[in-house]
Amino acid sequence: MTELGLPDGIQACLFDLDGVITKTAVVHAAAWKQTFDDFLHRRDGDSFRPFDEVADYDEYVDGRPRADGVRTFLESRDIHLPEGGPGDPPERETVQGLGNRKNELVLDLIRTRGVDAYDGTIRYVEAVRAAGLRTAVVSSSTNCRDILRSIGAEQLFDVRIDGIVAAERHLPGKPHPDTFLAAARDLGVEAKSAAVFEDALAGMDAGRSGHFGYVVGVDRVGQADALRAHGADVVVTDLAELGERS
Repeated sequence: MTELGLPDGIQACLFDLDGVITKTAVVHAAAWKQTFDDFLHRRDGDSFRPFDEVADYDEYVDGRPRADGVRTFLESRDIHLPEGGPGDPPERETVQGLGNRKNELVLDLIRTRGVDAYDGTIRYVEAVRAAGLRTAVVSSSTNCRDILRSIGAEQLFDVRIDGIVAAERHLPGKPHPDTFLAAARDLGVEAKSAAVFEDALAGMDAGRSGHFGYVVGVDRVGQADALRAHGADVVVTDLAELGERS
């Protein structure tokens, strides 16, 4: 293992945004809960079963593109909505409309709460770059660039594959590996020479199915066993721990 806690031969590091670089996972979970609870309450009345910010978030929406998260969660409740279109207003009960409602809520929360970075991650990314490795941010968020700019970290990443880029290139989102594979290609490295850093179970699945050289699970919410089961080679609570393992 190198001083960065990575296997020899790793040339690039691919980092998820929410929950790895920034402390925005809790904001997304809150926005998803409000979106789905409002919808379920309108549908089922006071007897509705609320969205669980831990179990439902981790299993069905975390790390996935927004519309995929809507579909996957609703399917878990045997609910099927029309797809609608990207321009659907947030009050329209379609997959795209609910997704747009969630995005509206998360942007409001980010504006009111602000965005904080994980200091351990920022230091680790700086150490990775100082060691000559290339870096990419891989996120399903369409707000990725604005969030990176808000924490002064855009310059730390050579490549950005986010929700906007994925849509332009028609890349399926996590748990498919395509966005991570695109980042590796843009960096000029093979998957086996790249490490994936993720906190979402869908991200672990993407790292495993993409046959990346190393998959690091970042456990922010006490799901270490699940991260390992979904493909993590190592699990840490903060990236600062990786150097201590070398």
